[in-house]
Amino acid sequence: MARLNNKQIKIRKVNIMNIKSKLICISTTAILTFTLIGYSFAASSFTDISNEAHKEKIIVLHEKGYINGLGKGLFSPKGIITAAEGIQMIVNVLDLNIDNVRFIKEPKATDYFPKAKNDAWYSNALIIAAVKGLNIPADTDPKKVWTREEFTYYLITAMEANRNMPMIKIIPANITDGDKITPEYEGAIQRALVYGIDKLDERGKFNPKAKMTRAEAAAQIYNVLEYFKAHPIQAEDESIKLDQ
Repeated sequence: MARLNNKQIKIRKVNIMNIKSKLICISTTAILTFTLIGYSFAASSFTDISNEAHKEKIIVLHEKGYINGLGKGLFSPKGIITAAEGIQMIVNVLDLNIDNVRFIKEPKATDYFPKAKNDAWYSNALIIAAVKGLNIPADTDPKKVWTREEFTYYLITAMEANRNMPMIKIIPANITDGDKITPEYEGAIQRALVYGIDKLDERGKFNPKAKMTRAEAAAQIYNVLEYFKAHPIQAEDESIKLDQ
């Protein structure tokens, strides 16, 4: 085998270094590309929320697994919330489960909600809602459209039933369309305003009978998480009084 002279050895070393340098550059570029692709996907996983006021909240909730889209990159922010979707959102944000509950027989959604379907995507959420004491009427149709007052009422009462919330004293907000609120829901709506879960519009209206949109529901769910972050669970004997 012919021996290489010093000049040839130096040339080969330079070539090897150049190859290694190129490989490093390629690897770095590939890593950056995959990182950027991943970030881009997280930031724009839904293609129909670019002009949505609650866009950032929707993105955060989706990344954390609290809400889902409708497939094909769509969230449908103006879409209407059904009882099934609303219950699923509430169960998710409160992290409710029945892992430690022992049943005599396997529970089914129809045991609690006769109009439900046991093989539907929402069936487990309905079972959890019933067992955890969410105040959902047994005759609820999962396909029923929820209004703003209904979603708010069930969210707030579920929140209060499953978390050691502080005692609050409130001066009721002046809701200009308060006469349209179902009396049963009024207290929960007033508390939602105090908790910062929702707010009145620029005319002081709550619009209780309006159909709840997916974006509005997502905003309330996000605000629940923010409330929990700002108000850690209190000891059993503690209470907080708020005058507003």
